[in-house]
Amino acid sequence: MARIAGVDLPRDKRVVVALTYIYGIGESTAKKICKDAGVSEDIRSKDLTPEDQEKLRSEVDKYRVEGDLRREISMNIKRLVDIGSYRGIRHRRGLPVRGQNTKNNARTRKGTKRNR
Repeated sequence: MARIAGVDLPRDKRVVVALTYIYGIGESTAKKICKDAGVSEDIRSKDLTPEDQEKLRSEVDKYRVEGDLRREISMNIKRLVDIGSYRGIRHRRGLPVRGQNTKNNARTRKGTKRNR
C-alpha cells in the first residue's frame, strides 16, 4: 500500500484518482504531479514500484498538503476573527462568510432550525 504525505492511498484506484485522497491535491494538481514525476496516470496504485512511490513523494513534498495546509487555513480564519473584520465576525457567529442570502437558506452554516 502506497503511503504518501501520511495518507494511505487506495489500492485499486488509478494513481491520479488516488492522489486526490490527499488533502490539498485536486484532479489537476494530481495530473501535474504524475507528469512531473514521470509516472503514468493509468497505472493502479497497487502496481506502483518503490521508485515510482519515491518520485511521487518527492513531487508531493513540493506542495503544501495535509496538516500544514489545514494549519494555515485555520490560522487565516483565526486572524480574521482576531482582527474583527466582517468576515471574521461571520465566522465567529457561524453565518455564511461570502455574502450568501440568509433569510431562507444557509441551513448548512446556521444549523438546524430552532423554534422560538
